[in-house]
Amino acid sequence: MSQEMQPAASELSAPEREARLAELDELRQRVLELELELEGTKPERSWQRRYYAAYYATTGFMLGMAGAAVSLMMNVIGSLVWVRITGEAQHPLRLIQVYLTFPLGEAALGIDSGLALAIGCCLYLATGAAYGMLFQLVLTRFTPQTSLMRRLAAVSVLSTVVWLVNFYGILIWLQPLLMGGNWIVDLVPWWVAWLTHLVFGGTMVLLYPLGLYTPYRP
Repeated sequence: MSQEMQPAASELSAPEREARLAELDELRQRVLELELELEGTKPERSWQRRYYAAYYATTGFMLGMAGAAVSLMMNVIGSLVWVRITGEAQHPLRLIQVYLTFPLGEAALGIDSGLALAIGCCLYLATGAAYGMLFQLVLTRFTPQTSLMRRLAAVSVLSTVVWLVNFYGILIWLQPLLMGGNWIVDLVPWWVAWLTHLVFGGTMVLLYPLGLYTPYRP
């Protein structure tokens, strides 16, 4: 008797049909939430979609080491090409020798091999890891929805700023103050230092998707 009193689905008006479908979606969502709670898993809440600065700093730390390794490799290749072009002898890890002048002074320029040079490479990678945190935080915060080219442009600006601050805002006065010489700024050509930072930033952009946070969805 009650079934005869209910209108058939074909007799429902368009607004009534839409209301029924919306009600059905709500019921399905509620069923899903109940199933997840019974399984010991809570449904995704708004706080789970917040920006995870600590997570991106961690992934930036790892990706920064990869970016530093790429920029160091490019410097090694550049040193070998420089020898072929000019005929002037130059150590493949010339960049590391020069950077080691900050803790070791001018004596670092004569280091050809050994533990000190290996430690210098490790310090270079550690520096890249530290800057990787900054780059990944900037990328994820300010360029999450932009295209690859715009992200590259933004990182190029950031890389240039970091280079200028490092060389001409800090090292140009700090190394002479502490070590009595200004070897890094004087011995590393400006275009080499700039390109090294650009390569690092470009690598961070290419590896950027690997460090994105994806919430778990059952």
